[in-house]
Amino acid sequence: MKPSAIRQALPGLLAKRRPVFMWGPPGVGKSDVVRRVADDMKLELRDVRLSLLDPVDLKGFPIPNMTKKQMQWLPADFLPTDKKSKGILFLDEMNHAPMSVQSAAYQLILNFKIGDYELPPGWSIIAAGNRTGDRSGAIAQPAALANRFVHLDYDVNVDDWNNWAMEAGLHTDLRAFIRFKPSLLYKYDAATNPRAFPTPRSWAFVNDIYKDRHSTDVEFELIRGTIGEGAAGEFLAFTQQIKDLPTVDQILIDPDGAKVPDNPGAQFAITTALDSKATKANINVVMKYMSRLSVEFQTIFFRAALRRDDSLTQTKTYMDWGLKHQSVLT
Repeated sequence: MKPSAIRQALPGLLAKRRPVFMWGPPGVGKSDVVRRVADDMKLELRDVRLSLLDPVDLKGFPIPNMTKKQMQWLPADFLPTDKKSKGILFLDEMNHAPMSVQSAAYQLILNFKIGDYELPPGWSIIAAGNRTGDRSGAIAQPAALANRFVHLDYDVNVDDWNNWAMEAGLHTDLRAFIRFKPSLLYKYDAATNPRAFPTPRSWAFVNDIYKDRHSTDVEFELIRGTIGEGAAGEFLAFTQQIKDLPTVDQILIDPDGAKVPDNPGAQFAITTALDSKATKANINVVMKYMSRLSVEFQTIFFRAALRRDDSLTQTKTYMDWGLKHQSVLT
């Protein structure tokens, strides 16, 4: 299930207080989807790493009640206590936790209660974890616990990642490279269990390194240590191929005369640079240049540009292009 579909599905499940378990490999953005849903719904988010807890952390700390001559349990500060509050309790890395912790969590998931603590009625539970085949140390989930969840499988999706990367301000060279080599957005070989490998999360780290503009040797070593040698070599070779491309400003000044590259990688780079800068004011000029590329790249351009700014659909430039290329849009 792609991230955008999960983001659409979660509000309905949360409204019914259906516990959700999101499955996916490490580093693909599961927690980011939960954060975005919490923001969309204006809910508080409590992010709890179950793998770091002991059972007593969930049940609470025992304190004596001398009046009642009983033991009471003081809830941990990461559990919400305000009865009027609304939010998501996100139990991350759940199936990495010891079975004793998972058992304690089961009580909370089953009845929204554990010991003396009760989850406020405005709160819902989402859990997440890696698959056992990811070699990440995940522990098989007991059937009784698994049966309490709606299970969603998180699939890495290039279009969804590109939308996120555009919103997050990742460098256009990274976005262009992933469009050119989508198989390198996520690549993990469980058989070899590499130290560094490309994931959506590690590409965000690469973005920070790339923007810092280190020397060539240092940059390669840093990126290799983030996504692995093969992916690092391909990405940096790609950046060398596109370094002499015209800038967005040069294209806007002279869309008919600005250079159009021959190789597909460079065309991805140009398309990506333009889709993040297109506006209602300049779309006509941008399309003068884009019309010199193939319809495939024009389509890629519009799909990304419209996700960022759907008001472009109201422009005559887009309407004329859409009428001419209806078969591509259907």
